[in-house]
Amino acid sequence: MELIQAKLVLENGSVYNGQSFGHTGETSGEVVFNTSLTGYQEILTDPSYAGQMIVMTYPLIGNYGINDTDSESGRVWASAFIVREISQMYSNHAATDSLENYLKESKVMGLTGIDTRKLVREIRDKGAMRGVISTSDADETSLRDKALRAPEMTGRDLVKTVTTENSYTLDTPEASYHVVAFDYGIKRNILRMLERSGCKVTVLSANATAQDALDLNPDGVFLSNGPGDPFAVTYAVGTIQELLDYNRSSGYLPVFGICLGHQLLSLAFGARTYKLKFGHHGGNQPVKRLATRTIEITSQNHGFAVEMDTLPEELEMTHINLYDHTVEGVRHKELPCFSVQYHPEAAPGPHDSHYLFNLFTGMMDR
Repeated sequence: MELIQAKLVLENGSVYNGQSFGHTGETSGEVVFNTSLTGYQEILTDPSYAGQMIVMTYPLIGNYGINDTDSESGRVWASAFIVREISQMYSNHAATDSLENYLKESKVMGLTGIDTRKLVREIRDKGAMRGVISTSDADETSLRDKALRAPEMTGRDLVKTVTTENSYTLDTPEASYHVVAFDYGIKRNILRMLERSGCKVTVLSANATAQDALDLNPDGVFLSNGPGDPFAVTYAVGTIQELLDYNRSSGYLPVFGICLGHQLLSLAFGARTYKLKFGHHGGNQPVKRLATRTIEITSQNHGFAVEMDTLPEELEMTHINLYDHTVEGVRHKELPCFSVQYHPEAAPGPHDSHYLFNLFTGMMDR
């Protein structure tokens, strides 16, 4: 493995010297950390990470390689991947390539050999920041200036960069329900979970209209995960409001949202969102389901959240994060609409929240 000297410089001027792997050159993005122990291939290919450089808190990454089945989309969306130590070898019966080669072919930069504990603590204490990784520019002042010029995540619509250009249908044999899914950055395991729940899924672009969805005569509508600031995705909020108006009139159309879909649904009902200090990224977040007072260990990946004090009277909070008491789920008290901030499809896991897909199909089974 060829390692080249590289620098990470944050917008506050902090410098981390390490070695690059994968692609070489220069890249920028918002630096966030993920606390998962496994699942780096799923993380890298999650469209919700568009525009971000991911720091893994687990110290040794790459030891089980890359395989043909674990990707959550057709490409790597993260702008860079930062680890304490990149494994020099990989061992897994399903592996077809190394993480190093995978990033090189994807033209994505990796950074290794830095103190990720220090970096994570800095992000946790000071908040997520923009950063630049470079193998071509060693001037720290220049790199900091580039970090400050990089786009901020607040106010940034990244959905338009990750959504599908054309609609498509996953025609599950003997499906009991037809679901229209709006693709704001949808993960493959969400589609698999919907299929396993007995749904034929038609995936529409984020730019599709409410009428486009209604013309397909669906039994339900799904609002997917995705990257960026939900407040900037005004066209999606408008579409969701039209679907809610349909529900308020003569229609009955269950709506289920996950992550960004949860935020967009809440915005459509009149709530507000805000940027978290360093976001929730990882596979070990405890969430309380308020109706049963049971705890779910969840997978999460978001930098924004719904502001609890702005929830309208018609929305009921259903789940709460036990780390920071942020909103993790809502449902409408009358309309067949609900959403969660976390990822119940969770690949590779945990699987505590799969029941939500059954709740969705139960609504459609009326």
